[in-house]
Amino acid sequence: MTDYGWVQLAVFVGILFLVTKPVGIYLGRVLDPLGRTFLDRPLKPIERLIYRVLRLDPADEQDWKGYALSLFVFSAAGAAFSYLILRLQDFLPLNPQCFGPMSGHLAFNTAVSFTSNTNWQNYGGESTLSYFSQMVALTFQNFVSAAVGVAVAAALVRGIARHSAKTIGNLWVDLVRVTLYLLFPLGLVYALFLVSQGVPETFGANVKASGFEAGQTITRGPVASQEAIKMAGTNGGGFFNANSAHPFENPTPLSNFMQMLSIFLIPAGLTWYLGQSVKNKGHGWTIWAAMAALFLTGVLVCWWAEAAGNPRITALGVNTSQGNMEGKEVRFGVASSALFATITTDASCGAVNGMHDSYTPLGGLVPLVNIELGEVVFGGVGAGLYGMLIFVVLTVFLAGLMVGRTPEYLGKKIESYDVKVCVLYVVVTIFAILGFSAAACLAKWGLAGLGNTGPHGFSEILYAYSSCVGNNGSAFAGLNGNAFVYDVTLGLAMLIGRFLVMAPVLALAGSLASKKIVPVSGGSFPVSGFTFGALLVGTVIIVGALTFLPALSLGPIVEHFLMRASAALFG
Repeated sequence: MTDYGWVQLAVFVGILFLVTKPVGIYLGRVLDPLGRTFLDRPLKPIERLIYRVLRLDPADEQDWKGYALSLFVFSAAGAAFSYLILRLQDFLPLNPQCFGPMSGHLAFNTAVSFTSNTNWQNYGGESTLSYFSQMVALTFQNFVSAAVGVAVAAALVRGIARHSAKTIGNLWVDLVRVTLYLLFPLGLVYALFLVSQGVPETFGANVKASGFEAGQTITRGPVASQEAIKMAGTNGGGFFNANSAHPFENPTPLSNFMQMLSIFLIPAGLTWYLGQSVKNKGHGWTIWAAMAALFLTGVLVCWWAEAAGNPRITALGVNTSQGNMEGKEVRFGVASSALFATITTDASCGAVNGMHDSYTPLGGLVPLVNIELGEVVFGGVGAGLYGMLIFVVLTVFLAGLMVGRTPEYLGKKIESYDVKVCVLYVVVTIFAILGFSAAACLAKWGLAGLGNTGPHGFSEILYAYSSCVGNNGSAFAGLNGNAFVYDVTLGLAMLIGRFLVMAPVLALAGSLASKKIVPVSGGSFPVSGFTFGALLVGTVIIVGALTFLPALSLGPIVEHFLMRASAALFG
């Protein structure tokens, strides 16, 4: 564990802390339909034109059912749009490599993947998709799926902040404003930065190398524009199959650092937006601190495990002073790879700069646990905040039980309906992950896709369904998921993990919005400070991690002990 690694981690956390407030302030202005931003002059006319075309009055708001219905209809239409492009890409322009259509089951999986902000990839981007498919079918979804996540988080925050209200905002207004004032300008500036680092952005076809590397095909395309929103929107779908380990997606140490920072940028800012909206900034910072504590714990465990290396290799007399370098880019090494792996699985972002399948058992355990926590450690854009707020309500409920008082959150009574929808949110993900994993482990189609046997093979299956239900998209790449049943079941897992959990979130938003805010009294449970932060972290660990402990024991944990035992035999 090198000095460079410690400095990088300290700088990362320091910068993230410093940008949280300004990003949160800007998010507050974007998510307020009447909010003013420094981009109003060039973009306000476009916003008004969109409203006019849609015949939309931005002052009209929706209750939670109308908001949810609009969300489901919009997402279903987007998925169908992407599916058709993938199936018809050989008839569409910007296809210099003349790729044919995707198979029906792979197109279903991919369309659902990008619509749900998962970006699970059962295909190699540079060898399967045309430029048109990459830009229109996929990058378009990278923008709007990220906007949907932020919109749902904003709806829940409004529900918490409002007093005896029937509405929680307007989905269409939220989508327009988030895309226009946040994601589009951020993606544009970020793409230009990536181009400056050497990421290609061209419609030119692949080229043949000359000289010493003569005959090698150099793949290129409109990479920077997709890479920018891939990271800032916590999407994760790479233009290239190797994702951010590819030098054309992630050329320099600076681009690597900025990619990691951009994953947490919006999720961190949303914690400030929450505190500002509910007029309790200490609450927002407490949630930020709880997320940061879980993040630091994960990165230190993963880094330690990878720096320690593989004892089997050490027992053979091989120098492992650089740690476990299998599956890692030499340009980044163990420290940057462990940090990247922890960040990308804390957030619902499937970007990787190393192969998780090649991590040590405990190193691979950390990304898996991060996903199974509910990806609430900063989490995806929007999804991280609303997921953590579910745990906040559960924490308040449990604290109320311990002291024998009616649970109260920011002046609102937490009643049985609120607890039920929170439990539904948690239970849906648990049953989906474990149910699909069990089915795959028992079926021939599930075992046929494994690249490894034993506990590591089980980890590959468990990771795949955890990643899809958690809308992460990263993988233990030893699993071959491009088969009919895997494509369909993983696609269903992504739909469940995205939309069946958004429904309880919006139901909670509607319930909280309708409640009266009662004055805070001496008996009110404080939701800021160390005590609440510790309880929140404990609730996340108990409800999230311990639920999956039996499954994890059969995978990475037992694999760790087997590795240690076999190393002793070699020694």
